[in-house]
Amino acid sequence: MPGDVNCLITRTSTAARLCGVRAPTHPLVSPPSVLRRRLLAGGAGLLGLGSLGLAGCRSATPAPDTGRLQRLGEARWTHRRSIENTTAGGLSGIDYDPIKGEYLLLSDDRSDLSPVRCYTARWPQPADAAPEPTGVVQLQRPGGGPWPGRRHAVDGLPVPDPETLRLRPSTGTLVWTSEGDLARGFGPALYESARDGRFLREFTLPAMFAPDPAQRRGPRDNQTLEGLALTPDDRSAWLAMENTLVQDGPVPTTTAPGGPCRFTQVDLATGRAVRQIAYVPDAIPLRPLVPGTYADNGVSEVLMLDTHRMLVLERAYATGAGNSLRLYEIDTRAADDVLAIDVLAPGNHRPAAKTLAADFATLGLSRLDNTEGMCWGPSLPDGRRLLVVVSDDNFNPLQVTQFAAFAYTDRP
Repeated sequence: MPGDVNCLITRTSTAARLCGVRAPTHPLVSPPSVLRRRLLAGGAGLLGLGSLGLAGCRSATPAPDTGRLQRLGEARWTHRRSIENTTAGGLSGIDYDPIKGEYLLLSDDRSDLSPVRCYTARWPQPADAAPEPTGVVQLQRPGGGPWPGRRHAVDGLPVPDPETLRLRPSTGTLVWTSEGDLARGFGPALYESARDGRFLREFTLPAMFAPDPAQRRGPRDNQTLEGLALTPDDRSAWLAMENTLVQDGPVPTTTAPGGPCRFTQVDLATGRAVRQIAYVPDAIPLRPLVPGTYADNGVSEVLMLDTHRMLVLERAYATGAGNSLRLYEIDTRAADDVLAIDVLAPGNHRPAAKTLAADFATLGLSRLDNTEGMCWGPSLPDGRRLLVVVSDDNFNPLQVTQFAAFAYTDRP
């Protein structure tokens, strides 16, 4: 199949549904209003658009190349690859273990195909071959055993929606996020697990992240803890919301930026939030080919450059137009602490200023897809950092599990 695949727009009795959205395989698949961009595929619509002869997706007009990322390699895993009797896909988080020389890859499967898990893989030569899987780690629930899927949900226990993970170098443990199980009353969460998957603890998050059944405040479903970064000293974790809390403003549109996303700093020793800053995502940089059809933009991952500077990946999608991926740099010190502010509004806080580090449309990739994972790999021979990203294919045959490696040059 070509790198740019076509997308079909069909209609259901309740809403427009995108082809490129994973076809329902069981009655527990989320409704179209919840599927959003994380169940997307790049491509031009066929229904009503086939006569236009549109062959594939187009990204937004690229920003000028900053020269900070140099593509070294790109590879893919086959669709629904089997690894140790599990179905690989939905890779939404990645981190590197320098001791074992392998990558950790978190699947966002909500225990529908296999229990919550991460994969291990080696990718020593990004320019020459695809990553080679080496194992599967089942992330266990409190008390032991696999997390239940939606078909077998247990009272008092969420069904996690895994999104991102980091390996703590000082402890050898994994911290990972779930976007929550809002429909059942469970908010987003930060967990810590042993390297072998044993559950260790859940962190206490600020009350603002609790779901509101009336949806007048709090997180929006499937737009919560998408990014996670550790400070170099391994003392703090930064949790990045994909989009704004309901009370803080609207989500981005094609004509206006979204309300501020909250990035929360958690002290890993105490397990408590100690600081929070605001980050404003761009307006959607793409326009759907059919006006009024689905489009969005939000934060998909964050990564620390040093103690205070952070890379922020914004990932956008528009029906028939495809994906946009833009990488920004911020300084967490150059923003106000908003942890005690109940409602963010213009004039009551200073959000983080951001500088474009790279527009992925300029980097020579075969296509742009639903990239959600980002990490540092081993240092390159010339001293530059290796930046590795992976896309979440949503277990969708019209999408790809794409790995890409770049040499990163810091700004002067």
